[in-house]
Amino acid sequence: MSHHPSEQPADAVARLRATFATGRTKPLSWRTQQLHAVRSLLTERGDELAAALDTDLGKNRDEAYRTEIDFVVREIDHTLENLAEWLRPQPAEVPERLSPATAHTVLDPLGVVLVIAPWNYPLQLLLAPVVGALAAGNCVVAKPSEMAPATSKTVADLLPVYLDTDAVVVVEGGVPETTELLAQRFDHIFYTGNGTVGRVVMQAAAEHLTPVTLELGGKSPAFVDRGTDLAVVAARLASTKFMNAGQTCVAPDYVLTDPETARELEKALAEAVHGLYGDDPATSPSYGRIINTRHFDRLTGLLDSGRTVVGGAHDRARRYVAPTVLAEVAPDSPVMREEIFGPILPVVEVAGLDEAIAFINDRDKPLALYAFTESDTTRERLTRETSSGGLAFGLPVAHLTVSDLPFGGVGESGTGNYHGRYSLATFSHLKAVLDKPLG
Repeated sequence: MSHHPSEQPADAVARLRATFATGRTKPLSWRTQQLHAVRSLLTERGDELAAALDTDLGKNRDEAYRTEIDFVVREIDHTLENLAEWLRPQPAEVPERLSPATAHTVLDPLGVVLVIAPWNYPLQLLLAPVVGALAAGNCVVAKPSEMAPATSKTVADLLPVYLDTDAVVVVEGGVPETTELLAQRFDHIFYTGNGTVGRVVMQAAAEHLTPVTLELGGKSPAFVDRGTDLAVVAARLASTKFMNAGQTCVAPDYVLTDPETARELEKALAEAVHGLYGDDPATSPSYGRIINTRHFDRLTGLLDSGRTVVGGAHDRARRYVAPTVLAEVAPDSPVMREEIFGPILPVVEVAGLDEAIAFINDRDKPLALYAFTESDTTRERLTRETSSGGLAFGLPVAHLTVSDLPFGGVGESGTGNYHGRYSLATFSHLKAVLDKPLG
């Protein structure tokens, strides 16, 4: 725990609450100072953070910077540029019968918030919400994932060096520490991870009527329409699916397309994988590893769910599962029953768009839906007739990098959203103010 190694969660929360009560986190100057401090941490100690990500996930330096370090730097820069404007009171119209009077809304900090991060992007998914919480003027307890221990330790060592330790605390540890944290009263809990733990978080939050943001996962489909450029489609599917060895909550989970397109797409995907990682992805510096043997065993148990087009190789000692494409996958096969969260891409055949929409709507609402199509009608129908956290045409995953778009799920894939001004809204209370003269 940062700077206070013997401090218990209850004491840490009490200490942060005392800091918040003084009002020191509310001025714009304090907020921007903390954001600049996080930015300095990322730019000055980036190589240490990248090395920790490599230890935990076999994540190469370029990918560590692109998807974690630089990602958060961009989020900070966007927030710093716009924060003063976002915080301006917004006028509201007053009905004639109350005239003369004025009304407006202001964004109030919530107080002490808890951010619980997952292991797959253990830096980005911890610090991006923390940036929003600090921008909103809150004190923060940051809980990195114990399943990415090198990153957890590096963050726990570095955050106190850069940030206000009376307002930001890092609590490391596993289930016991998280359970103890969840027993405390927070003003908001922000959790990224799976639905099972999401339910535990929500139940604990209910004890104190604490609002929650749950960033969960799910099976994000990719629909490939007839007549698209399959070389481009395959290249974009492969690069976003197999990044971080498939351990990405918004990675395309499976492909829906018609039988004829499926045959052609298989060949294009095999070529795309070869283009990214060469003859032997196990020796490619660009390809990561599975987080632990438990997940390795779970993933290798899914490899028999269809005909192997490319990949299939695996090595338990090195936590390596090759980028794999499966064809002729039945809708009820093991690989289609749960979020894959690994480097296996099943291709499921449907007759066309109608069947694809029905297939998507018969399942839990996904975190993202992707489609490759040249048809405006198809775009309109997917927008109108399906529900998902996000919808992207032509390029999976990239919607996350648009700071002016909210990122979040719906239904089983989560509740609430963040990024940019949406983070500010999540970590603030929108307070209504009415002013009626006494005269």
